[in-house]
Order: sequence, then C-alpha cells, then structure tokens
Amino acid sequence: MSPLLGLRPELQDTCTSLGLMLSVVLLIGLARVVARQQLHRPVAHAFVLEFLATFQLCCCTHELQLLSEQHPAHPTWTLTLVYFFSLVHGLTLVGTSSNPCGVMMQMMLGGMSPETGAVRLLAQLVSALCGRYCTSALWNLGLTQYHVSERSFACKNPIQVDLFKAVITEAVCSFLFHSALLHFQEVRTKLRIHLLAALITFLVYAGGSLTGAVFNPALALSLHFMCFDEAFPQFFIVYWLAPSLGILLMILMFSFSFHGCITTIQLIKGINTVTKTQTNIQDSPAGCDKDFITSYGKHWLHWIHQC
Repeated sequence: MSPLLGLRPELQDTCTSLGLMLSVVLLIGLARVVARQQLHRPVAHAFVLEFLATFQLCCCTHELQLLSEQHPAHPTWTLTLVYFFSLVHGLTLVGTSSNPCGVMMQMMLGGMSPETGAVRLLAQLVSALCGRYCTSALWNLGLTQYHVSERSFACKNPIQVDLFKAVITEAVCSFLFHSALLHFQEVRTKLRIHLLAALITFLVYAGGSLTGAVFNPALALSLHFMCFDEAFPQFFIVYWLAPSLGILLMILMFSFSFHGCITTIQLIKGINTVTKTQTNIQDSPAGCDKDFITSYGKHWLHWIHQC
C-alpha cells in the first residue's frame, strides 16, 4: 500500500478496487489450471470450471458496479473498465459461458447434452450466490471507504422503466450479444474478443440506465439477490425470462432464415438440372452464399430437423 500513500483517497480506493479485481482474476486462473490438471471426470471438470468462471465474473462485476456508483460524473471511466474487464474475461475464461442463456443456446442447438447443461447451470447459480457472499466478506475488511457490508444486503432497484420496456431491453441485449457470439465464431480469436468486448460496452452504455443491461440470469441473481427476494415476479420476468426470450427469438429467426436459404438453393438447383445448366452458388439470394451455409450449417442442422 505504500506506493499509494501519495495519492488522493479517491484514487487510492480506485486502485485498491482494481487490485482486488485483478487478484481475483489471478487466483481464479490458478484454480482453473489446477482443476484442469487434477480433475479427469467430465462432469466434475465441467462443474468446477463453470463455477470458477461465474465466480470471477460476479466478483468483478460487483466491484465494477461499486466503482461506477462512486464516479457517476465520469461514465467514460466506467465504460473503459467494462471494456477492459470484458477483454480479461474473454481471455481467461475460455471454454465456459458464465451465462445460463449461453448454456441454453448450446443445448437447443444440439451442441451440449441435457446432463452437461444441467451441471453447468447448477454450477452457475451456486457460484453466483457464492460470489455475492464472498464479495460481502471482502467488503467487511474495509479496504476502501466505500467497502461496507450493509451495501451488499440492500436492494437498489436498477429498473428505471416500466416492465414492458425493461423486458424489451434485456431481451434485445441478450439477442444481440448471443447473435454476435455465433456470427463471430469464424473470426480470429484475438479480434473476436475485442469485438465482443466492444459490443458488451455498447450494450451497457445503451441499456445501463434502463435496467443495468445485465442479460445474464446468474449475474443478475448475484447482483440483485435482495431485490429478487422483495419483488420476485418483476425481477424474474426481467432478468430471467427476458434474456431467455431473446435466445429463443434468435434461434427461431436464424433457423427459419437458414431453412429458407437451403430451400431456395435446392429449388434453383432443381430448375437448372431440368434445363441442364450449371448453377453457381452466387446466383442464390443475398445472405445465402456458400460461406453462410458452411459456417452455420453445423449449428442449425440439428434444430432444423426438429422444426
């Protein structure tokens, strides 16, 4: 702490909070390495990694939320931190989703078995609550002037609009984020992480003043647990059902779009077979090019067969 003594108290508190978040990231990274080396059962491996990832996300977001409340006049600083820690999470939490909506999406697309999905969902919910109470325990240490345990047990309603607008906000955020998650699968990893971090920052900027732009049921449970206790129906609809609705709409829209592309191409090929002319894939309608089909075929084939 000695290098911080020459700083103003506000800057000392900010540096302490940043150091706390980075320490959590380092400890979780170490725990993930140990888990990968020691755990060989797939179920235990999936549970522990998902638990650790969600724990890191929740702890860091608690601290970020606290920092944003201390610097309301400087939203640029808060958005910069959101972007930076989105990059950190993207780099360090590879192979996990930390979001029940992401697990639901993978299960509905056939990329994850129901058993594995249930294990991951359980790990996320348990970790969300553990992250909340561990954060409260850290705040009890009084490392900064605004680290007070009473704050974590108070309900500060983040919903600043009526129920319909709140549902639309969370559903649209979930729809956009997970759509981008699928679209960016073919993008280089380093670039993809920056694109997703930029998108998260934009969504927080656009919807943060309305609902907080959480679009993550586990994270919402950790951040607003007392609000769930006091106004469960409203918070359940906004922070659990609305993001899930965004996922369902995304899957339905893209599955029907992909099915339409396949049907149109088959029709064109049939016509060209009758006329004995060769068909070039570029003759298909816009949005149905070969790269589209190659990229998304494996994601949507299982779902299309069920429709």
